Amino acid sequence: MYIGKTPTVGNFQKCDALTTSATADYTLQVSSVNVSPESVNHMIVSLNGVIQAPTTAYTVSGATLSFASALTSADVIDFVLLLGNVLDVGTPTDNTVATAKIQDDAVTLAKMAAGTDGNIISYDASGNPVAIATGTSGHFLKSQGAGAQPVFAAAGAVLQVKAKEFTGTASNTSATPAALTDFNIAFTPTSASSKLFLQVSLIVGAPSTGVAGYFYDSTGGAIIGAIGAAASSRGRYNFGAFTTSSVGKFTVGASAWFTPGDTTARTLQVFASAQTTNTLYINRNVTDTDDATINHSRLASTFTITEFDGSIVTIA
Repeated sequence: MYIGKTPTVGNFQKCDALTTSATADYTLQVSSVNVSPESVNHMIVSLNGVIQAPTTAYTVSGATLSFASALTSADVIDFVLLLGNVLDVGTPTDNTVATAKIQDDAVTLAKMAAGTDGNIISYDASGNPVAIATGTSGHFLKSQGAGAQPVFAAAGAVLQVKAKEFTGTASNTSATPAALTDFNIAFTPTSASSKLFLQVSLIVGAPSTGVAGYFYDSTGGAIIGAIGAAASSRGRYNFGAFTTSSVGKFTVGASAWFTPGDTTARTLQVFASAQTTNTLYINRNVTDTDDATINHSRLASTFTITEFDGSIVTIA
């Protein structure tokens, strides 16, 4: 802080005394250590009581001061004053220096172009400054190792959780697994290395038959998670359950792991069906008598997706 005229800033140094001789070249030193001016315009040279013009009267290369012509022992170099590394181009106007143009400490943060509150500065593989996008509230800055820029990520092993609760009723008359009503979640992985844990608690009604199904990535068009091993013409599913009751109503609980391998937005679903021509009912019994008995009650099913940091998950 200062009051009045703006102070002059510079690393001003007066060189050691120089003794003239029949030469044009002299070594510049400060306290007997060679010094190199920033340029010929960053120094003041007085010879025989006269301030010399840079470039025309003298030049500089490294620590060597060279006059336009050789001096004699009768000449006197009064002083050589070094001005330090001052800003040749002057003070830049506010917001005129883009992030990618910052090369050293000579540019203050006040002169950077406007950005987003919360951005931070990092460097790319070429050593150029880049802005790291602001993270979500509660996220921390996570290193991705040498050669990769850091990213904002959720704290802990769990990166995000999405869930759906289905309290209505639905049915599926397909003989093969089909998408269940409302059992779909739009999901965008936080990281390409994440692992997703899918869980479903499905209340079903199916008469004297089996129920089977799987988790499905409708964006990728494929079943996801582990399914049963191939065995001749036998069907292969993530989960299944069986009943011999003519009015069976039971819970099917299932889970699976899925590694997307990217951060693409996708829709994940639950497919299921009852065997052959039987109808599969969701959240109700096969018979649906309007009474207060538990047998004809309404129940709720859930579908949950939990995203974990892939570095801490091992799937055997």
